Amino acid sequence: MAEFNGVPNGEGRRYAVLASRFNNHVTSRLADGAMDALVRHGVASDDVDLVWVPGAWELPFAARRLAATDRYNALVVIGAVIRGDTPHFDFISAEASRGVMDASTEYDIPIGFGLLTCDTMEQAEARAGGEHGNKGWDAAIAALEMSDLFERLDGADEG
Repeated sequence: MAEFNGVPNGEGRRYAVLASRFNNHVTSRLADGAMDALVRHGVASDDVDLVWVPGAWELPFAARRLAATDRYNALVVIGAVIRGDTPHFDFISAEASRGVMDASTEYDIPIGFGLLTCDTMEQAEARAGGEHGNKGWDAAIAALEMSDLFERLDGADEG
């Protein structure tokens, strides 16, 4: 029985980190965490593109555009949607999430998901380098592992 597992190895691979500017004091730390994880795991800094969009709503559209270029082994999506007093949070977080998944499946590209959906700013800050770690780092590690796994699976098809 064959068993396949991806490892976080970015050597020779190309990635894009796609980040929302909305709630920038959180998303900039998430993006920094993602970039740090990629470089520390073998991705050359010249092989990482950092793309900023206005908000979480724009993430799926930009992810589709980047995926369509076929330049990247994986994408990392970064954002922070904080619950407010209206149902806006529910619509933005659900549709942005769905749109990112749709881009991933349509273009057959791994997308590390670092879109925080938090009830409070304190929760978001705790996940952007605070007591709960850096979810940008975690999303980048997932993208690294999945791109490595896809390459292993593609190689198994050829063998």
